[in-house]
Amino acid sequence: MLLAIDVGNTNTVLGVFEGRRLLAHWYLETRARRTADESGALVRQLFAGSGIDAGHVSAVIVSSVVPPLQSTLEKMSETYFKTAPVFVGPGVKTGMPILYDNPRQVGADRIVNAVAAFEKHHAGLIVVDFGTATTFDAVSPKGEYLGGAICPGISISMEALFQNASKLPRVEFARPPHVVGRNTVHAMQSGLVYGFVSMADGMCERMREELGFPAKIIATGEMAPLVAGESKVIQEVDELLMLEGLRIIYGRNYAT
Repeated sequence: MLLAIDVGNTNTVLGVFEGRRLLAHWYLETRARRTADESGALVRQLFAGSGIDAGHVSAVIVSSVVPPLQSTLEKMSETYFKTAPVFVGPGVKTGMPILYDNPRQVGADRIVNAVAAFEKHHAGLIVVDFGTATTFDAVSPKGEYLGGAICPGISISMEALFQNASKLPRVEFARPPHVVGRNTVHAMQSGLVYGFVSMADGMCERMREELGFPAKIIATGEMAPLVAGESKVIQEVDELLMLEGLRIIYGRNYAT
């Protein structure tokens, strides 16, 4: 079995594969101060809760945008799964040419998403990831990573309003009853939900125009379903795109 781990700035997503089949997945808060033993014990509890024998894990692959956690994850993997983890980065074959000025500057998460989306669709793509940051990544019809855009994420924007505007409350990211809010909470929810929908639609349309080829638009991330439900351009939601990409990249480096 393969344990795939996606470490984001806010959340960490774990998935366990048996061959191509995703057996289970879990979401954890990313905590830089969590020790290797704490992480190992927690992951084993998740396996046990899902009725999966953690002893059958023979490989671990990690995509991380939090460098300080690398040594923790290495120790956790070696101690609790008896294997050295593979970290997506320089030296790991992705099967996707990266046409960025400096390919080392592209976050591993963006490449993994792009690999998974292209493997599924084999077409020109724009992948929108609603994570800590909202990212837009373009893939050519030939399967080349072209670049994209990075914008503030939904959670960051929500927290910034609460922290920096003394009279504004912390609100849930939820669809309000009207675009024109009749109270402060609904007005904030309207600005957040429809503001991000408008940003996503606008950015995708601009990217499509500049790219000059038909591009299917895929959204991922925990908050993708709500935004996609109001979007005019998002054509598909795949919340677990990252885990599938990690599985594909592992297979391209260690074919079984």
